[in-house]
Amino acid sequence: MADTNTVRGQIRPGQSIAVHVPATSANLGPGFDVLGLALGVGDTLVVHTLDTEGVSVHITGEGADTLPTDESHLIARTILERWAELGYAPSGLRIEATNNIPHGRGMGSSAAAMVSALAAANALLPASAQQGLDEIFQAASRWEGHPDNVAPAVYGGLTLSWCTEAGFGTVQGVLHRDIVPVIAIPDIELSTAMARGLLPDTVPHAVAAANGGRVGLLIHALAHDPSLLLLGTEDHLHQEFRAPAMEASAELIAHLRAAGHAAVVSGAGPTVMVLAAGQQRAQEAAEAISAFSAQHPKPLWRVRIESVPPTGVRVDLL
Repeated sequence: MADTNTVRGQIRPGQSIAVHVPATSANLGPGFDVLGLALGVGDTLVVHTLDTEGVSVHITGEGADTLPTDESHLIARTILERWAELGYAPSGLRIEATNNIPHGRGMGSSAAAMVSALAAANALLPASAQQGLDEIFQAASRWEGHPDNVAPAVYGGLTLSWCTEAGFGTVQGVLHRDIVPVIAIPDIELSTAMARGLLPDTVPHAVAAANGGRVGLLIHALAHDPSLLLLGTEDHLHQEFRAPAMEASAELIAHLRAAGHAAVVSGAGPTVMVLAAGQQRAQEAAEAISAFSAQHPKPLWRVRIESVPPTGVRVDLL
């Protein structure tokens, strides 16, 4: 960590950048805290450094009526804290956030905010002080506490992540060209902390072994044989325990899996994701979700057929 008692310089006013970061889905069924997938929908952040003091945040989309618009906003606070950590005195900030990632739905909105903030803070440093994606990944994973959503937000595609005493690691997995995510987003939220609090402290050895086998099968299915996705997405670690907090999601997943669709909880939920093998199966999954929704009017579900971007966070100079 940088010596924050030493001021290395001042952030130059008059800079403008745009940051785009994808939504993500973690776990993918059995890959608890390990697997992550980038999704085509994402947030955009425009940041201007000013020659005046103060911070203003202007929000469009998700959270526009509820999130703070001053330096207490997560993105603004993260940018300022990152500069202080690296020893740079801040300038004033104007932040324009276009939020397309639903909040509290298990689609990585907090990881996206953290990654976009750190990428913005980095891009606005002097060129000699700027760092690469690996440093942004480490910082975001440290601040988030785990890398499963952070990794696909930073690098895109399919990611397999882990933690060590020395830090965090990730690699991009091979993704078969036929894989198409279909997401069903309910009009209700669920906090990650609440969902994680429902998990038991330990599981039997046989359960852990069964789940490990499914993770291996899922990685093979995602890379080489999508016909195995239904078996590969069978989870033994978390979805059953979290079901009481998202009964509608659990019911939808059971309905879809009974029809042969590889449905899972997206992250901590309550969004449901189907990993479909090709566009036709994706359309069939979307129609099945819509038919289920028509028979179960609450909650309301938004259905999207998504892409998987091969790259993650992107910064453009304006």
